[in-house]
Amino acid sequence: MGVEGCTKCIKYMLFFFNFIFWLAGCVILGVSLWLRHDQKTSSLMEQEFDGTEAPSTFYISVYILIAVGAVMMFVGFLGCYGAIQESQCLLGTFFACLVMLFACEVAAGIWGFIHKDKISKEMITFYNSVYDKGMMEEIDQDKKNAAATVLKAFHETLHCCGKGTFTLVATSWLTNLCPGKKDNNNITPDCHSKITELFNEKIYLIGIAALVVAVIMIFEMIFSMVLCCGIRNSPVY
Repeated sequence: MGVEGCTKCIKYMLFFFNFIFWLAGCVILGVSLWLRHDQKTSSLMEQEFDGTEAPSTFYISVYILIAVGAVMMFVGFLGCYGAIQESQCLLGTFFACLVMLFACEVAAGIWGFIHKDKISKEMITFYNSVYDKGMMEEIDQDKKNAAATVLKAFHETLHCCGKGTFTLVATSWLTNLCPGKKDNNNITPDCHSKITELFNEKIYLIGIAALVVAVIMIFEMIFSMVLCCGIRNSPVY
């Protein structure tokens, strides 16, 4: 049994899109692993002060991405093999997997859009807590040193200082926690804006990858159903 004509063309187009889908899975897996081990985010996410750890929401999102990338690689391989073998069973399984992945991606996209500012706000809250306690005169020296270590990690990683213009000046004059580097305007930016900028860049990168994958998945679902119908209606020799 073999498909002919336009259905045969669909078969090879589905194989091509599945190969792209498999590559996209590899890319997402690679990007998510890079996000997990990126020096900037890692140095901030591993900070701890007074028994309180930095918020882990960002890492939870990254772990989900790692799982999605691995599943995409498996589903892409399944689709390629099913298309070449012209197997209705494999193509049906592939279509079902695509529908579930697409539904999960849409749900994750909606959740991400609603909570897109949550990650940076949580990290800013953590920074503020450490900053406020570190600047208190009445806390003991051990806690003050621990706070200074966390603040210095933020300042040196993001090349920022303080919560705003006033705290930037105060921190620069009263402590040695501000980095020596300046930006092009010779003004060290505040850490609130730099934290927001850092995580927004990561979220936009994830969003672009998700949009590209969603478009590929729509084409694959269409082609897999057309090919499945073509195989069912093809003559048996």
